[in-house]
Amino acid sequence: MSANAMSRHARQVMTVASGKLQQSGPGADPSIARSWLRCLEQYHLDPSRMLPPTVLEHTRMLERREGLQQVLEIANGEMASLHQQLAGSGHAVLLTDSRGVILNRVCADADRDAFEHAGLWLGADWSEASEGTNGIGTCLVERQALTIFRDEHFRSLHTGLTCSASPVFDPQGELLAVLDVSSARPDLSRQSQFHTMALANLSAKMIESCYFRRRFEGQWLLRFHLQADYVGLFSEGLLAFDGGGRILAVNQSALNLLDHPRDALLGRSVEDCFDLHLDDLLGRASAQPSASWPLRSHAGRLFHALLRGEPRPLRVALPRESKVPAAPGLCLGDERLAADFRRALKVYAHDVPLLLHGETGSGKEAFAKAVHLSGERAGKAFVALNCAAIPESLIESELFGYRGGSFTGARKEGMRGKLLQADGGTLFLDEIGDMPLTLQTRLLRVLEERQVVPLGDAVGQPVDLRLISATHRDLEALVAAGSFREDLYYRLNGLVLQLPALREREDKAQLLAQLLTEESKGRHVLLDEDVRQALLDYPWPGNVRQLRNVLRTLVALSEGGRVRLADLPVDIRRGPPAQVVARTEPVADSLQDAERAALIAVLEAQRWHMSRTAQQLGISRNTLYRKLHRHGLSRSAP
Repeated sequence: MSANAMSRHARQVMTVASGKLQQSGPGADPSIARSWLRCLEQYHLDPSRMLPPTVLEHTRMLERREGLQQVLEIANGEMASLHQQLAGSGHAVLLTDSRGVILNRVCADADRDAFEHAGLWLGADWSEASEGTNGIGTCLVERQALTIFRDEHFRSLHTGLTCSASPVFDPQGELLAVLDVSSARPDLSRQSQFHTMALANLSAKMIESCYFRRRFEGQWLLRFHLQADYVGLFSEGLLAFDGGGRILAVNQSALNLLDHPRDALLGRSVEDCFDLHLDDLLGRASAQPSASWPLRSHAGRLFHALLRGEPRPLRVALPRESKVPAAPGLCLGDERLAADFRRALKVYAHDVPLLLHGETGSGKEAFAKAVHLSGERAGKAFVALNCAAIPESLIESELFGYRGGSFTGARKEGMRGKLLQADGGTLFLDEIGDMPLTLQTRLLRVLEERQVVPLGDAVGQPVDLRLISATHRDLEALVAAGSFREDLYYRLNGLVLQLPALREREDKAQLLAQLLTEESKGRHVLLDEDVRQALLDYPWPGNVRQLRNVLRTLVALSEGGRVRLADLPVDIRRGPPAQVVARTEPVADSLQDAERAALIAVLEAQRWHMSRTAQQLGISRNTLYRKLHRHGLSRSAP
């Protein structure tokens, strides 16, 4: 930076300090202006000062490093990975202590001299009180991730730098360190720093989470999130407690998920937060947990959790567990559904195939996945294939896979079919009644021989899987009609379970609360009482899938976290059609009749608008047209 440019920058800083509003430039940003004022009024710094940063003596820097040794060990890998993601050249990744002293630096050898010329030495003090507005020092003051871009720095000497910094907090919420990415490249744009800032913030959170887990190595550590797939990621909640259940520490994600301040949780019993006895909770512990399980807070929020620690035997008396088994992702307040789930777990453990019957959208895949996650194969693959959603010409290759070059358009490297993908785990075949007869023969051979022969291959490959099938059709009727193999039918129906339609379930209120929690993804969304009642009264011909889709829409439309009656779809707000409400007639004799009646109800409610009907039922338009053809339905049909 030239002497004139430095002088101009110093004058700009003094202009802001004098209270004159800036229409453009860094002084127009209120946060930068506040920092500049701190530098002048609290630290009494001179923006034109040309001296380099203060560097601690080597022995003092080693003392600081020793105090953060565990953090430095954790951060080494993350810093190297972050530097590599930034394409390395022209960037330095820095870690400082809570006072802004640089304790570790990762940069390319070719860039070392340039960064040291800029003052980024190991042991250099980059606190705001020492060096004015800068990424590291201002992050320490503001306690949040931020970017200081070029002339936003206080000192003219540093205006060639761009710094993106993110704080690292300890398990008690105290500032532990700062992770910073600095660059002196003149070609960087402010827009490019959004990407850099996101990567730096993610790496800081990874360091923070890993430090938390290591810090409480000898204690019980609860890891939880609203979504099962997020348990184990940096956004998970972490809660450490001792053998008596006393909460020792929580991270910020846990505070957000539980909606409590840290002071309200520390020292309290974990039983005050979650609807589970301490003995039951400790009974779920594992030294290396892999499969999450449902955990409900006293506020009614459903989480998915893992507990690290030495497992303790469960209590002899477990009334809650005996009535409602753990079922990841399922609501089992309905006694019939809970009993069927217990039966399913028993036969699944003995490699007995399950055949699930139920209306479209009644949760057959969710039930199957919960069985898988609750069994001994929870850590293995759960592979689902909807036989009705894939064109008949593609089902065979999807199921069995193929060798490279075995047919026109095939990938040259080939493809592993669903059967081989599920090896060691569970294969879920949805809408098995729509599987073509030729494939039924091949599937039966696989189930009997436990070998898969991909298309174009002559050699079978061994496969070990558990099979769960599902259908909304009457398979016995299909067998009688000759469209489903009788021997395959008897091979699949080891245990046949009929899942209830949503309108028949006893736990609709509980299920509604659970789905709303899942779809709100951490937001506070409340239903007005008339909205809640309308949702409970509606017969839901599309079952759980339709309810989930409606709730997802309502969450998106909610203003201020509140759902009002006017937000509901018109057909739900005005109540169900007369033919759906009046259920005094006997239940249809077959599942096909029940599906036909449900289709007619939704079609009439949507005035035969195909896109809206498919959306309400939670299926594609192609599947809808296939169902209409199967039931002989058209607008003129009865």
